Amino acid sequence: MGQTLYEKVGGEEAIAKVVDYFYNELVLKDDTVNHFFKNTDMEKQRLHQTKFISYALGGPNTYSGQSMAKAHEGMNIQPEHFNAIARHLHDALAHFGVSEADINEALSKVAALRDDIIYK
Repeated sequence: MGQTLYEKVGGEEAIAKVVDYFYNELVLKDDTVNHFFKNTDMEKQRLHQTKFISYALGGPNTYSGQSMAKAHEGMNIQPEHFNAIARHLHDALAHFGVSEADINEALSKVAALRDDIIYK
């Protein structure tokens, strides 16, 4: 049996580094999406995102946050916002040397959540 994507990228510790880069260097510097995080406890957000991405990539299910629909309720996220976040995730994974095939697999898991995130 092959490695999970979670194992391939180096587990939760490596994913935490990707998440830090994702927010600090990409999302929070992007004026098209950073306003969504203006009143967010970013330390808590990073921890939740690390656990969520770990689970989404085949790691242990230690994510205990809200459902995607509930977490994004009232945010009115538009397709262009969703696409910007997905692009930033792509770039963060690429920054840490994740292969394009593995990035595409990860992004397909994110894309499956699109309907629970946009227009809520």
